[in-house]
Amino acid sequence: MTVRTQTLVGKRSKKRIKVKMLHVRYAIQATFVAFAFYIGLRHLIVGGGPSGAPSLDAFCPFGAVETFWSWITTGSFLRTTNTASLVIMVAVLATALLMGRAFCGWMCPLGAVQEWIARLGSRLTGGKAKKRKKGMIPVELPPAVDKPLRYLKYLVLATIFWSSLEAVFPPLREFCPYRILFGFHLETPLAISVLVAFLAASLLVERFWCKYLCPLGALLSVTNKIAPIKVATDKAICTACGRCGAACPMGIEERAQNITSLECIRCLDCVDTCARPDAVSVQLG
Repeated sequence: MTVRTQTLVGKRSKKRIKVKMLHVRYAIQATFVAFAFYIGLRHLIVGGGPSGAPSLDAFCPFGAVETFWSWITTGSFLRTTNTASLVIMVAVLATALLMGRAFCGWMCPLGAVQEWIARLGSRLTGGKAKKRKKGMIPVELPPAVDKPLRYLKYLVLATIFWSSLEAVFPPLREFCPYRILFGFHLETPLAISVLVAFLAASLLVERFWCKYLCPLGALLSVTNKIAPIKVATDKAICTACGRCGAACPMGIEERAQNITSLECIRCLDCVDTCARPDAVSVQLG
């Protein structure tokens, strides 16, 4: 009797720890979203220039990728980027080398907004969080469509880097949903179209931008193979029930077996949803 009681208490304690872990992630996401809106709004109100507030572009880690060639060949930055972009990118890369694409799952404001929109869409169409029942939307694209589209973000990354070789402004600048949304850049029909398309796609397909188009995610994805902190599966405990795959916002098939998938954003939803304690866990090494 005592052993059974201790086991139940242990399971409840682990469940509380998992819930708290997810709450921490949500809090971190909300903090970064609020910071991004603050930077964009402050620049909008105060203005730019030497005596003004820096634009959101200066705080974009991908801006460092766009301006890298110009910096190493001429010693100057593309317009709207500066040293801050490089410093932030170094921090993001350091995080990725340690924990893989954790930046995408925990700190990226654009990723957080996509999650919230998909969650709202699910709730409005019959989804229930407590019962882990998903609504009619967001939907999952058929594998025949989904798998080829996953490579599109690598093409976007290569195209942007190639375009940056002779660019004056960052090549993604006019098409970047991060800049348009958080920087309040809605001056042109193109910007409005990009924002509407981004919001609609996020509602219909969970983390659409992350899965198919994000060049920063493409750049960080390789670190999932080498990062020492990772999500691991104990195959002796795992029953391959498929719960983790169903809960994965990145739509990773057979999540328990694909622990080093390039698509994993280390959100830990798989850890939270697992019905067997310690079958899926975060490990070092």
